[in-house]
Formats: sequence, C-alpha cells, structure tokens
Amino acid sequence: MVTVSPPSLLECEADPTWVYVLQLPHDPRAARIARITLRAVLAGHGLAQLVDVAELLASELVTNAYRHSTGPSALRLRGLGGGRLRVSVWDANPHIPPPFDKRSGPLRPAPVPVEADGGRGLFLVCHFADAWGGYPLGDDLFGTSGKMLWCELGVPVADRAGAAA
Repeated sequence: MVTVSPPSLLECEADPTWVYVLQLPHDPRAARIARITLRAVLAGHGLAQLVDVAELLASELVTNAYRHSTGPSALRLRGLGGGRLRVSVWDANPHIPPPFDKRSGPLRPAPVPVEADGGRGLFLVCHFADAWGGYPLGDDLFGTSGKMLWCELGVPVADRAGAAA
C-alpha cells in the first residue's frame, strides 16, 4: 500500500520556499479573513516578525481589490527563502492604479486631501514594502484576466542574524 505523508521538518528547512493561495469572494470581510490567514501562515513558517507589516500590506491590497473590482479576488503568500515574503493579490479589474503602474514616476505623497476617507492604501504599501509592482493578466483558456498587484518584504538582516545565533 502506498501512502503519502508530508515532508519531514528537515526537508522543509532545506527548501524554504512555499506558496499558499486563498480565494476570496467579493465581500467586505475579505480583508479580515486575509489577515487571519496571513498570521497563521507566517507563524507556521517562523516569520512572526513580519506579521505587523505583512498584515498592513495584505489588508490594503485586498481592500483595494474589493473596492475597485466587482468579482472575487485571490491572495497569494509566497515564502522566498532568507526570511522574505511576497504578497500578491489578483482581481478581475484590469486597471493597474498608480503608483503600481510604474508610469507614474517616482513615488510622491498620496494625492488626496488629509480629510479624505481613501486613496492612501497603495501608497502605504509602496512605503512599507521592500519591492512592489503590478502587471495585467490577459485572457487565457480558463477566462482569467484582470491584474496582479504584489509586494515583498523581509526580515531585517539584524533580526535574521539574531535568530540564527
């Protein structure tokens, strides 16, 4: 009888990359569900020191997908090794907003009045992420289109050195 078992802990440490994808309905609670999932994933992979910033970034990206798209979205969390994380959010709206469109030039302060209720989320992502971007997704055989906005962050080098010691 053939059985399938999860890889051993040593095998997981040898290959530090992993991917989780969470399908999200078009629902105002999606950002909260994304944060809860992100906390569990990062804790499970020993990246708890990234939780605060990663929660902010994922929440802003998922909220943007909810507010500016009419359909479902997806959150993708990918461990890149070396204490690095990539957070990506797909939605069906093909418009890539500034500053993620890269045509907007250097990052400037959010162009909204201080009393405005919105308009700062993606600028926060760009400020707190180590890297960020966006790209359109064309129609494929399965009807997937829209855009993917992503950002990366990592454990500061000083924190990694302390954890290794």
